[in-house]
Amino acid sequence: MQVPNLLKTPSSLQRFQWVVDPVGYMENAVQQYPDIFTANVIGTGNGLVFVNHPQAVQEILTNDRKKFAALGENNKILKPLVGDYSVFMLEGDRHRKRRQLVMPSFHGDRMRNYGELIRNLTEKVWSQLPTDQTFTARNATQDISLQVILQTVFGVHEGEQSQQLRKQLALMADLFRSPITSSFLFFTFLQKDLGNWSPWGKFLRDRQQLDELLYAEIAKRREQNDADRIDILSLLMSAQDEGGNSMTDQELHDELMTLLFAGYETTATAMAWALYWIHKTPEVREKLLQELDTLGDLSDPMSIFRLPYLTAVCNETLRIHPVAMLTFPRVVQEPVELLGHALAPGTALAGCMYLTHQREDLYPEPKQFKPERFLARQFSPYEFMPFGGGVRRCLGEALAVFEMKLVLATIMSRYELALADDQPEVPRRRGVTLAPARGVKMVIKQRRSQP
Repeated sequence: MQVPNLLKTPSSLQRFQWVVDPVGYMENAVQQYPDIFTANVIGTGNGLVFVNHPQAVQEILTNDRKKFAALGENNKILKPLVGDYSVFMLEGDRHRKRRQLVMPSFHGDRMRNYGELIRNLTEKVWSQLPTDQTFTARNATQDISLQVILQTVFGVHEGEQSQQLRKQLALMADLFRSPITSSFLFFTFLQKDLGNWSPWGKFLRDRQQLDELLYAEIAKRREQNDADRIDILSLLMSAQDEGGNSMTDQELHDELMTLLFAGYETTATAMAWALYWIHKTPEVREKLLQELDTLGDLSDPMSIFRLPYLTAVCNETLRIHPVAMLTFPRVVQEPVELLGHALAPGTALAGCMYLTHQREDLYPEPKQFKPERFLARQFSPYEFMPFGGGVRRCLGEALAVFEMKLVLATIMSRYELALADDQPEVPRRRGVTLAPARGVKMVIKQRRSQP
């Protein structure tokens, strides 16, 4: 099968580079082929076509299920984390129906109900950090994000159950904290259970303990049948498709795993990157503080959410460092032409969010942090796409952006922070995402006086 602009490096070396240094791999490849290239990074003979030209990305994402199909089997790398019945793994009508069941949980009045919770949790976590001592911002944002997920998804607050869930989730996520440990997801021959001392064996045992906690919580909820609860698990349990069918225990479990891992790790990373760039760029910090000071006590979450410069800061953070690098892969269904290249049925391709966000023709000086870009013009969903696009666009986007804005507003309005040193942060693989390699080292100077 002929594919466009096939990279000539041996496939084994390409896969190694993709796992160990994905940013370097993509930036080297795009120097050879600016808009589209084929990479051997997924272990199949035909490779994966990386597309970063906005018009081509639009062609792919607006022709879902016709010319290009999003097949769950292409997401098999996530299967050990989220299971067989996650929305990530479903296809066609099953995928559409699941999205219809899950989507209402992230919109409307429910979002407003989460506002005070997010602000309180942020203040609780930040108030426990020492003054004038170096701390890792990503650890703190991860703590906030995890507690937000546990309370919004499970309705689980303080207590033994909350502590157990927090512990097991952190253990599982932390296994894939580096490129080396992330390789267990990419190379199936490493997925050997050699006992609790082996990385994959430990992962399987940690996952089993988390499974037991989730199924116990599902069973308890079915027994209680409390119609007044507004957490996402309760909403999912009460939801029915057009045929009147509810989700099974396994479907609920896999969807919870999806929400937990897609929700808290990614949002924590985005918030840490935002804190880095705000304090790396003094003029951005000053403009943001001036805007926040106009709101006074920050008591209205929706007023915070609508702040234009805060929105621009969040967007620029997600542009310069999108947490995910690629859209979910699509597979060509019929012979098509893309950017002058003929693509045969069976060709796998993905929009490359990272490279699209680094295009000079869209974002002049793309390595510079400039929130004003998003005040000067409106970017299309195929030029700015940190949450993917098409029928596979991230379900939790609304909650993630809402949380990001409220957490940043709360921290910046109440604390004077500084970066702990002049060492630049660089993106490094963490599982299937990119995170700051050093975690963003910061210092709390003092509490800010409220205006």
